[in-house]
Amino acid sequence: MFNRDIEEIAAEIEADINPVYRDLERISLANHAKVLEAFHKARISEYHLKGTTGYGYGDSGREAVEKVFASVFRAEAALVRGQISCGTHAITLCLFGILRPGDELLFVTGQPYDTLQEVIGTRGTAPGSLREWGVTYRQVNLCNDGDISENEISASINNKTKVVMIQRSRGYDWRPAFDIGRIEKLCQLVRQIRNDVVIFVDNCYGEFTEEKEPIEAGADLAAGSLTKNPGGGIVPTGGYIVGKSRLVEMVSGRLTAPGIGGEVGASLDFNRWFLQGLFLAPHVVCEALKGAVFASALFERLGYEVSPRFDEKRSDIIQGIRFDSGEEMIAFCRGLQKGSPLDGHIIPEPVKMPGYDDPVVMAGGTFVAGSTIELSADGPMREPYAIYMQGGLSKEYVKLGILSAARECISMKAKKV
Repeated sequence: MFNRDIEEIAAEIEADINPVYRDLERISLANHAKVLEAFHKARISEYHLKGTTGYGYGDSGREAVEKVFASVFRAEAALVRGQISCGTHAITLCLFGILRPGDELLFVTGQPYDTLQEVIGTRGTAPGSLREWGVTYRQVNLCNDGDISENEISASINNKTKVVMIQRSRGYDWRPAFDIGRIEKLCQLVRQIRNDVVIFVDNCYGEFTEEKEPIEAGADLAAGSLTKNPGGGIVPTGGYIVGKSRLVEMVSGRLTAPGIGGEVGASLDFNRWFLQGLFLAPHVVCEALKGAVFASALFERLGYEVSPRFDEKRSDIIQGIRFDSGEEMIAFCRGLQKGSPLDGHIIPEPVKMPGYDDPVVMAGGTFVAGSTIELSADGPMREPYAIYMQGGLSKEYVKLGILSAARECISMKAKKV
């Protein structure tokens, strides 16, 4: 297989993946219609694109942005701010905004993503974690097939449980993403046991991959980053929180101050970015998914284990590819970096990063630093030696990057023979 021309292999898989592309386009069309409807409902006009400075009192553009996000995600309210620095920040605001000393956070989708573990206090020594504030934590591990254990969840929810949290994407776990159907099943299960707990979904990487979002599935609150899916590849920074009004209000008090909440916060030049990025998002997410489908099909044909396979259902933009060694992970990132528009001459190397125990190797020459919706790949240097690729502003861009990554892997294999 490694002696064959990579272009020939790529051409062969195009016929297999075209039907998958058509289904992704159907989802994209439905999400485009949802976004357009939200713009019309909020009567978005040119003056909403202008921002404010200082306290940001009476910012009609900011208010319009949050109406649109609430409508798109079928939520009562939204908090959409450039002051939210990343997805972990958005999630942290929600947890600290809702949980109080003596409450319990129950994570029902296995171990949380690396950076969130320090927020919770299950690893590291960073000051100010939930554990330091007297919030207890427990988790329900997933079954071997990556599905939930209904019996364990039922047995784990108790009188102290305040928040039940679901991580939609796979993160750095070799498991399927939680699709909307499974999230809805989880919400129904939790409601049967305790109707008063807050169901909170980490929605990062999942927006617009399906026709529905977590609030429609029964969640009370969801959050994510605007340098991922809903930013459409153009938003320079920011995050969003959507859900029930009382919960969003509690979170807004954590972002600014109690009693002030979401009434302040200058939008600067963000309103245009947020609205235009959201408008582009369904198409950009579709392109990223098409790129992930191509990558999955190609690397499986080359003999690698992939998750998900090209024709499996997707509920996030992440494509996992498993290698035999850390050296192969670096080779993949080296090739993808060569296919990037920025820093294509840079050679990726594993480095220690804040919030991670293991060195992480990463590729991504993005116009917005760290924008995982543009095209990037990363993974911790530990078994099972998996790289997690995400994003792609166009399927053509992803294809060029993936072909470059495949050539590097093939070249490394050839040198070992």
